[in-house]
Amino acid sequence: MKRVDDFRLQLGGRELVPIMIGGMGVDISTAELAVEAARLGGIGHISDAMIKTVADRRFNTRFVKDKLQQYKFNVDNPDKSMVRFDLGRVAEATKMHVASTMEAKRGDGMIFINCMEKLTMNAPKETLRVRLHAALDAGIDGITLAAGLHLGSFALMEDHPRFRDAKLGIIVSSLRALVLFLKKSARTQRLPDFVVVEGPLAGGHLGFGLDWSNYDLATIFTEIRDYLAAEKLDIPLIPAGGIFTGSDAAFFLENGAGAVQVATRFTVTRECGLPEEAQQEYFQAQAEQIVVNMISPTGYPMRMLSNSPAIGAGTRPNCEAYGYLLDSNGACSYIDSWNREQAAHPDAKKLAVLDKTCLCTHMRNFDVWTCGHYTYRLKDTSHRLADGSYQQLTAAHVFNDYLRSTDNQIALPPKEDASA
Repeated sequence: MKRVDDFRLQLGGRELVPIMIGGMGVDISTAELAVEAARLGGIGHISDAMIKTVADRRFNTRFVKDKLQQYKFNVDNPDKSMVRFDLGRVAEATKMHVASTMEAKRGDGMIFINCMEKLTMNAPKETLRVRLHAALDAGIDGITLAAGLHLGSFALMEDHPRFRDAKLGIIVSSLRALVLFLKKSARTQRLPDFVVVEGPLAGGHLGFGLDWSNYDLATIFTEIRDYLAAEKLDIPLIPAGGIFTGSDAAFFLENGAGAVQVATRFTVTRECGLPEEAQQEYFQAQAEQIVVNMISPTGYPMRMLSNSPAIGAGTRPNCEAYGYLLDSNGACSYIDSWNREQAAHPDAKKLAVLDKTCLCTHMRNFDVWTCGHYTYRLKDTSHRLADGSYQQLTAAHVFNDYLRSTDNQIALPPKEDASA
């Protein structure tokens, strides 16, 4: 079997190492991780999820505090329809994050931004348009459209001067979703530059129901590959979800993939935004701790560790500060669940909400330990230390292991001197 390093991705006249690090929201896929992927010749992602929180952390801005101060009077009101985002500040935060990342970029690779349609932000079309345009304004190499069908997203960008210059792609989990996207986007006379085919073993939100285990990435990939060939559409396919070794990746590349998207193994690297304490939870995870549940207010199933602090937490809705999942009517299913529990337990000092979680608050606090299906295998990728913890990895080590490994082998990193 060939190695990943035997292949190259051809994308818009550029030749790239065929490894894309997937976008992980709220600064888990950091600028540092994306920059390292580009330095190594591949593609890295940043994310615009909760972009104001990301900007506040990175640039000492006050976007979140200012929004909370503006709407503080509404904290106890279950009606959140008046809680709106200042579109100018959304654009400002996005441009700051993208521009800073692109200024730091080195090497021959590229940096994309992951843009989730399900971040409806109480004005789905308007806020999505601003986020897309701001990223293009700030010089991002490309945009990956995620968490939604994005049937109107190309139309939202077609008046931007970089619409045909930037690399634009979409994540789909079925041929049906791709066909719908292509039909709806046809009038812009612009095909996607790439398509990420995400299977049921991916981390975070899934494009499947709770019957996800009935589906298989290789089958979906083959169906989409054959459809594009029949339609004479030359669009690179990038399979994702459960690609844990270089051999897994090489299998898809030998069968017509342009590149592969990987993420799980990068969650335990120094460049990743997860706190080290959370990374150790990933290292320690057992197979039975990897669960798919419906606690996300988006309505999508989500894969995470069963000991995530967000599960069952009864945090008061923080829409005045965040509010990224408010629909066009200012509603969110977590608000409904929290109000139900508060009405049932009016004297409780602490509520437990089991069916939904305040995703904004807990993603901000890194308390939703979203993960890929094979997270329990991370312990096999590093050294266990004397205190029972695992040695943190570097993105370069993981990237190069994907690139060069064979026979499903995983190379351990050089062992660090604990006394140093």
